[in-house]
Parts: sequence; structure tokens; C-alpha cells
Amino acid sequence: METLETYLGRKCEEITLLNACLANPLALRRPVSASEVIEQKFHIAAALKAEHELHDWALTETAWAHPGRLRSGPFEFSYDYQRADLGVRGPSFYQFDNSAAAKATIYTSSGMAAISALLLASARIMPEADILVLPGAYGETVELIETHARHLRLVRLDGAVGEINCRTKRRRILLLDSCMPAAAFQSALHGANPQIDVVIFDTTCFSSGSGRIRRVLNWARRWDIPAVLVRSHTKLDSLGLEYGRLGSAVFVACEKSLAKQRMLDDLASDMRNAVRLFGGAALPAHFPPYIGTNAYRLLTDRRVAAILRNSRRTARYFASALATSSAELHFAHGLYVTLAPKRMLDEEQTRKIAAHLCDDLGKAGLPIRHAGSFGFDFAAAEWFHDSTRNRYLVRIAVPDLPTPLWNRIARAVVEWWSAHEEPVALSRRPC
Repeated sequence: METLETYLGRKCEEITLLNACLANPLALRRPVSASEVIEQKFHIAAALKAEHELHDWALTETAWAHPGRLRSGPFEFSYDYQRADLGVRGPSFYQFDNSAAAKATIYTSSGMAAISALLLASARIMPEADILVLPGAYGETVELIETHARHLRLVRLDGAVGEINCRTKRRRILLLDSCMPAAAFQSALHGANPQIDVVIFDTTCFSSGSGRIRRVLNWARRWDIPAVLVRSHTKLDSLGLEYGRLGSAVFVACEKSLAKQRMLDDLASDMRNAVRLFGGAALPAHFPPYIGTNAYRLLTDRRVAAILRNSRRTARYFASALATSSAELHFAHGLYVTLAPKRMLDEEQTRKIAAHLCDDLGKAGLPIRHAGSFGFDFAAAEWFHDSTRNRYLVRIAVPDLPTPLWNRIARAVVEWWSAHEEPVALSRRPC
């Protein structure tokens, strides 16, 4: 259990790290509430962005002036017209150990830009291939495959290990997604000798130092499978700020097979061309200037750990207090839970439920917002599409808040839901 005082001390360290990135740090008092923490952090983020614009005004899209290399914190950039040849030098967002070697990293304007460029770039190397997708994969990725990656045959798996291990004449890509239910994610990594040509792993919902990432890389290395890690960095990598839209694809070296390594190199080269042709290059201004230090990694690990602790408590509480409304409470990432309205609703109707929930709890002074995404310093609710059962749910994104305050919010969610959705109001307290 994290007390308010412990939470405020940790948040003060985050604010100090962010503020130190400014040439002229803001004069800020020690925050005394969660609301003040959130406000101070967003003020600093705005000041960082403004300072970047004022300092680098001459580095335009046409690159008409180069008064030296452009920098953002530990990152150094070089590029010509429209950033089509963007080069980035700087620390990895991932906390790789010595057993994992990043062969290449390609940054893009968003996580979807990264996976879009990667999948479409695979057409030359894999003109006919199967892409194996487990239950709960990110909906927009599946939509992308179905509508635009026509060279890939979408194969929906039910989670059985045997389907991954089956031999086939076609090349096969395994898509792993950090937003899958925990059971589906775990099942994919069991069994011997998987018949896979490359693993594409969307790590967005896992902390960059997560043991789950290391486990997947160890699994791929054990079976000599090339791996590409795709990620949106606007979620967990910005200390709760969503500093700017940024994505990447990291190509992890294949140690044993030269043929597989050449394929991975070709895939990286083709993806660079795809990013250039689709105009999906990253913006230097969107690289957070505060990453890469030991302090940053420690604070990121501590804030994600706090979210996960709150989330585990929430899953247990909702399973007991909202037993008839609980949908998926155990995602692989542990960052949010979902509740099922008692009637089948469409997207807009479910969005209104989330908005009304947040409006009512917000009026009571609780830090909860009607917002998409997750990893915030405030709670958030939004609609969520369960593609496995083809229904719309309400997603509750668990925040980095002190335990007593989050317990109040969780109880308020249960009371609101019981009054509006549950046939019988329940009053059990968080476990």
C-alpha cells in the first residue's frame, strides 16, 4: 500500500527530473495533492515543447538551415528534406540485457505508423505469408491486415499451442500483442519448435523493462526466430505526459542462422523505404528529453509498478463487487480492466456511458477523465471493443495514484455502475 506522502515524494522526484530538462526551470512548490502533481507535470511538458520550438526554429521541414545537429536531451538527429532520411542517435527506450542485441531501430510518427510500415514492407520478402493472430490482438492492427496487407493471410488462432507448432509450406508471421488477455499471451510461449519465420511483438502496453519482453526475446532466441519489437512511446515511456506521438520498430539480431539474419536486414531496409514513401518519419520534437538516465528508468519502473498494484486490487474487487458486469479483468499488461453493460450497445452508446461515469465522479472531485489510452496519473474511462465476442465494453484505465485515493475511485466506480447498470447495488469494499 502506497500512502499519499510516499506517492507525493515519488512524484516530486519525477517533477524534478522533468523540470531539470528546461534551460530555465519553473519555480514550483512541492505538490500537496494528486491534482497538483498532474497540473505541474503538464505545465513542464508545455514549457519543454515551447522551449524546443524557440530554440530550433531554423530547422524546418525543408532543412534550409543547419546551425549544427539538432538535439533533444540525449538524442541527436540528422536529416534532409522532410526527414525522409531521419537518423537518430541516442539511448534505447528498452532495457535490453547483454543477451539481446538490437540490430536496427527505426523511429516513426506513431505506433500504428511503425506496424503499418513494417507489415506493408514485408510484401517484397514475403509475397505470400500467413500472419497468426491470437485472441485479443489490437483491433486496428487486425483491421490494417484485413484491409491493406493483402499479401498476408490472416489466421485467427484460438490460443492453442499446436497451431503455432504446425508445419506449413507458407511463410508464417506470429503477431504477439501486449494487450491480449493474459491466458492467450501465456499460451503462445509454450510448446517446442514453433514453426514461425518471424515474430512481430507489439510491446506498447508493457513497460520497456518488463520481464515479459525479455521472456519473448528469450523464447525467440531459443528457437532461432527473428523478432521485431514495435511500440508506441506515447503511453508508458513519457512519465505519464504523452509527450508527443512517437513509435518505433526494433529489429533484434538472430544469432544462429545467416539466412534469417539476412531476411531481417532486408525487412529493416524495406521498412525504411516504406517510412520514407508513406511520410511516416518521426518528429525530433516528440523525443522526450528526459529518458535514458538511471533516474528515469527507476522512476518509470516505480510508476508502472504502482499502476500494476492498483490494477491487481481492482481486478479482485470488481470480480467480487461487479460479478455480473465484469468482462476481461486479466489482460497481459495489467493496465486496465473492462466492464460489460447489461445490454448490447454500439460504440457511441458505450462512449456515452463512459462519459457520464467520468462526469459524475469528476463532479465529486475525483481525478478521473473521459479519455482514451492509459498510463496516466489520473484514472480514465472509454469505450472498448471486444473483438473476440464482438461487443462494446467500458474500459477503466488504472492510474498511478496513491492506494487510498485509488480505492476511493474504484469504490465510486462500483457504486455508480451498481446504480446505473447492475440490477442489485452491491457495497463490498476493495480487498
